[in-house]
Amino acid sequence: MSEVLYESRDGIAEITINRPEKYNTFTHEVIDGLHAAWQRFSAGDDKVAILAGAGDKAFTAGANLRDIPHDLFRAIPGIGVPVHKPVIAAVSGLVIGGGIVFLQMADLAIAAENAKFSYPEAKVGFAGGLVASLAARIPHKAAMELLLTGEPIDARRAYEIGLVNRVVPVGQQVDAARELARKIAANAPRVLALLKDFVGQVIPKGPTEAAGIARARILDDINASEDFAEGIAAFHEKRAPGFTGR
Repeated sequence: MSEVLYESRDGIAEITINRPEKYNTFTHEVIDGLHAAWQRFSAGDDKVAILAGAGDKAFTAGANLRDIPHDLFRAIPGIGVPVHKPVIAAVSGLVIGGGIVFLQMADLAIAAENAKFSYPEAKVGFAGGLVASLAARIPHKAAMELLLTGEPIDARRAYEIGLVNRVVPVGQQVDAARELARKIAANAPRVLALLKDFVGQVIPKGPTEAAGIARARILDDINASEDFAEGIAAFHEKRAPGFTGR
């Protein structure tokens, strides 16, 4: 079974991290699946995306600490893949570590009443740096308390500081996101894209976020190059490649 699901209906993409038995933790397969999902969304006809985690126990418990995928940036819309359409996060249960990064990069967010938000990297002794941009999206002191203490906050506190737009009963977070998505999908796509891009230019970017965007663009250029296609073809045909630098 795929660890990332993509379902399209009525111009709305529903992207789901599908590891409920493991609290939807990030694996290398999840990172690859999300990267592919955002590429599909960006290139396709869907107008709005909803990102959720399977089940109500966790949106995601963050990275698998036994095998940390250090390329999380590839899975994040707007960083690993350019996305010019609105993204809504629908979260419940545990929202830990990288889950906070997805939340900060979403344009809108719905939280179930049982949602618990925490960023425990300071407690674990590991840091990726992408979360630094959180301070540009919620009040500075609220962001620093969340990041420096590693202690969780509940859904009501997340609403108070502007981390989520609405708090709904458990099990209703995706339905609430769908309702919001339908309203957005009915609007003019080019205006939505323009507004999202303009807002993206206003919001400051942390150093790791900026580096991730630059790195993703370089990798995409290389992977779309003629040399890449030639190298793969030469490997399969067991011959020397004829690279051209294009």
